[in-house]
Amino acid sequence: MTETDPIKPDPEKAAEALFHYAIDREDIRWLMEQLHEEAEIDRTSVEYELAVLKIVAIGWAVSFHLEGSPHKKELAGGFWKRVFEFSKTLSEATGTLTGGEIDYFGVLKKRLDDYVVSISASSEAKDANDPSLAIGPRFAEICGNRDDLFTRMTGMRMFTTNVGRVGEYLLSAGFQENPV
Repeated sequence: MTETDPIKPDPEKAAEALFHYAIDREDIRWLMEQLHEEAEIDRTSVEYELAVLKIVAIGWAVSFHLEGSPHKKELAGGFWKRVFEFSKTLSEATGTLTGGEIDYFGVLKKRLDDYVVSISASSEAKDANDPSLAIGPRFAEICGNRDDLFTRMTGMRMFTTNVGRVGEYLLSAGFQENPV
């Protein structure tokens, strides 16, 4: 292949790579280390919700960046299929350990729906063309303190970082043209 040959997008390979990135916890640990000590929030809730938000943000970003692309359905479907299988395994393991039923995929779906509603309802996010302005407050509220600025900023950072990284990945993997 020469430099002028286009990269042939592989939705199956991309879905696998994005899934593994979505469940990697390194950036979650980093964000937890950065969460200001004066944050008035339960840190366990923040860490749990960051993991949820990361998966949701990556799934949302695939659809966002591939809007109108013939690869959108296959790539998004492949990603969410992997998330579903992972969630099922996680739910079963957690249920065995705790003796109670947990539907982790249901949690992810509810959060995705919740964040989409928050984005749609936020005039501030629409006016600025920045969905993170709706994500931050909603993330902090889900964690237990909508007014905690440190938690808001942590949620915004998780969302914007992952939406950007997914866009960069999709570009490098041949799913998008170079933006003008």
